[in-house]
Amino acid sequence: MTTAETATSTSLTLERHAADGSVLGTVELDETIFGVAVNVPLIHQVVTAQLAARRSGTQSTKTRAEVAGGAAKPFRQKGTGNARQGTNRAPHFSGGGVALGPHPRKYDQKTPKKMIRAALRCALSDRANEGGLRLVDSFGLSAPKTKSAVAVLDAIGAEGRVLVVLSRDDEMAARSLSNLPHVVALPGDQLTAFDVLCADVIVFTDETLPGGSGNGAAVDLSDESEPDEVEPVGAKAKPVKAVSAKAETVEVASADTELAEVDPDVAEPAEIEADEAEPAETEPAETETEDDSD
Repeated sequence: MTTAETATSTSLTLERHAADGSVLGTVELDETIFGVAVNVPLIHQVVTAQLAARRSGTQSTKTRAEVAGGAAKPFRQKGTGNARQGTNRAPHFSGGGVALGPHPRKYDQKTPKKMIRAALRCALSDRANEGGLRLVDSFGLSAPKTKSAVAVLDAIGAEGRVLVVLSRDDEMAARSLSNLPHVVALPGDQLTAFDVLCADVIVFTDETLPGGSGNGAAVDLSDESEPDEVEPVGAKAKPVKAVSAKAETVEVASADTELAEVDPDVAEPAEIEADEAEPAETEPAETETEDDSD
């Protein structure tokens, strides 16, 4: 690739190029993304977790219980002069099982999202300080052609190991760059700190520049809280209160019924009144019969 005059981002400004290499102007970079202090231990922890997550974890060995054979004693217990052995599939035998060997497991590490975003900001800031950023308005390819894609990279001065951040709609540029062994093309929502550190030059477009006006950079590099996600939780909590209110009414009703069944003083007065009322009804009848007899 031929060299070209490119602007460094020491003052957080970056030249904006066209596909033919002409300078269209300068763009101010976001200081919260490209101007942060580089935290090397943070980057190391996040990159280690990303590399660990790529491991399949399918390695496996057989123990002495899983190896076929070995059911019979290799020789008799006494009289041979050798140490006693119960099976020839023990770990110290050739063809035996493996002691403390690897087995399938997961190597994933839990990394907070804020740490992942902070590590990506540190990696981008490091490349910005070294002058390893390039900005092009678009590749402008109407058909997948590797020669045209190489011409664009030569025009903007992208040399060495190049990382091109594209939008998902730019399929022509992605297919044109896929044949180059020293170029990696990624969509904006898959950009990681490891990819940035592995590249000498990072090429952004107008749509994928973090902190720009484009919609292609889907990576969220801000640590702002999202209160909108908390609202549905409160909405779901309202029916729980109604259910608890119903439960309280049911408990009160059950408590009243229990009192009515257990307390004998509540039912006895009603029965006594009924017994007293019966003679009052029969008295007029007795007086009538006496008058008739007279």
